[in-house]
Amino acid sequence: MLPYSTLDEASAALGRNLTVAETLWFNYSAKKSDYYLFCHNILFLFLIFSVVPLPLFFTSLWRSAGLDKYKIQPKVKLSPSEEFKCYKDVMFMFFFVVGPLQLVSYPSIKMIGIRTGLPLPSGWEIFLQLLVYFMVEDYTNYWIHRFLHGKWGYEKIHKVHHEYTAPIGFAAPYAHWAEVLILGIPSFLGPAMVPGHMITFWLWIALRQIEAIETHSGYNFPWAPTKYIPFYGGADYHDYHHYVGGQSQSNFASVFTYCDFIYGTDKGYRFQKKLLRKLKEGVENGGEQNGGSYHIATQDLKSD
Repeated sequence: MLPYSTLDEASAALGRNLTVAETLWFNYSAKKSDYYLFCHNILFLFLIFSVVPLPLFFTSLWRSAGLDKYKIQPKVKLSPSEEFKCYKDVMFMFFFVVGPLQLVSYPSIKMIGIRTGLPLPSGWEIFLQLLVYFMVEDYTNYWIHRFLHGKWGYEKIHKVHHEYTAPIGFAAPYAHWAEVLILGIPSFLGPAMVPGHMITFWLWIALRQIEAIETHSGYNFPWAPTKYIPFYGGADYHDYHHYVGGQSQSNFASVFTYCDFIYGTDKGYRFQKKLLRKLKEGVENGGEQNGGSYHIATQDLKSD
């Protein structure tokens, strides 16, 4: 809740007129508690989990020839009922694990200093803080992910997420409840190290989940804006990890690829891409591109 009753009081406290964004923020948040503002994350996550995967769902349902060529594993097709079951399982986890976790984690948000007041952060401040959040989460998630691919971690926890060997958007948050809790730690570390405004925190939670859905989309669209982000993994990169499955010791990165490159855990993927290029050279007029070739190329790589 802001400590100002009017816009004039807020302007006097800042020593300047409020920007348009600050005026909008004041009008929305002035009478709302910080806890209420924090709980917006629950609504945002529900909308993201429910709405963002829908274009991918309809793309898969219609199987348009123009878009189907971008599907990484086109031979795998889930029925609408199978995709809806995945969504229901995700919503069950959301209402009984993710939502309650959000509700009880507010004291930690206050402790690290996430603020709701004025002034609002600049665009550059938001960008740099989000960059730190992504880098910190990516690095810590990499090592947790590697641990979860150990025998105990995989059999007891992580194999639930790998039930979808050909990922779909709805399956991005599909996981064992323990994995959901464990992976909340990397998501929290960045804001704990570089605390910012609640708006930045909202953006961080939203963008990270949207990125996860894109990474699990199962489609390698050439026009995706994320292709212009340096060292970004993307759907093709993570799809290989799911296809190889439990034996995979490759492509652990959640967002960027630098950890896999530095620690040598992308060798299987790079070998597969090299082999795939050679296979495509022998295919005339498209043939089994994207689908059959991917399957052939990765058939012998499950021990990588």
